[in-house]
Amino acid sequence: MFPQTDINQITHVITLAIAPVFLLTAVGTLMGVLANRLARIVDRIRVLEDKLHEISLAELMPARAELDNLRQRLRLIYFAVACAVFCALFVGLLIIVAFIDAFMSVNLAKFVGLLFVMAMLAFVGSLILFLREIFLAVTNTRQSMK
Repeated sequence: MFPQTDINQITHVITLAIAPVFLLTAVGTLMGVLANRLARIVDRIRVLEDKLHEISLAELMPARAELDNLRQRLRLIYFAVACAVFCALFVGLLIIVAFIDAFMSVNLAKFVGLLFVMAMLAFVGSLILFLREIFLAVTNTRQSMK
């Protein structure tokens, strides 16, 4: 079941696994940033929803517009986090499959490549959603300053 594996082959697999680990570090950092933004949006929504019953009719429309904007931003961050988590899962699976490929007599090179492509697509998707959320935040801030 397990073919003879020499130390050079194991060392090679470990070397190849290091690059995806750097990607995991980047994804983890991105997830931290996204989680902080998510928490701030949720806190602001809670504050606004608590004040809705106390504000005047003139302030009601701007507050509801801000709530709509915050909910849209919340959705974008939520999906960005989901994409980042999928990226991390794909990278983790990639590392596992690379080691399985090295220790067993199974050629999983195409599957490793597919996992890497899926990880990168998820990472790029997360970054695009994050950028869109930032654009919404900046646009909303500019409009409230007028």
